Amino acid sequence: MRKFNINYTQKIQWRIRVLWIILIFMLIYMVIVGEIGGDSRIMTNLAHTVSSGIFFGGIIYIIARIIHNKKLIKNRLLLKEQLQMEQDERNQYLHDKSGGIILDILLVFLLFITVTTALFNMSAFYISLIILVVTFLLKVGAYLFYSYL
Repeated sequence: MRKFNINYTQKIQWRIRVLWIILIFMLIYMVIVGEIGGDSRIMTNLAHTVSSGIFFGGIIYIIARIIHNKKLIKNRLLLKEQLQMEQDERNQYLHDKSGGIILDILLVFLLFITVTTALFNMSAFYISLIILVVTFLLKVGAYLFYSYL
């Protein structure tokens, strides 16, 4: 298997591109769901608050990451610090022990499912919310457990 050698600046530029694509997909999702529309009369206050918080919080988080990554590209010192932090073996160990990339992807899918089910079915929303919260607590718990070992 051939390993591609790209420098860290190019890696950050790719992250920015991917974040822009995710942001565009989120906005398209918002338009599509707005057109299809769930029945807001069956949506509870909790479902409305959680789905709005997840969706708009996600948009704010992605915009903040884009801004942060653009600052990294402009400032070589910050870029070097970020690279050292990402290559730190302890941080990699903690991330892997707390579920790694697989659990991160699962959490993103659970966020998407929770937002979507909040618009269409309250029973499915509550189940997906419980699974999301339990998964998040397991990740945080494992991270804290291994960080204090």
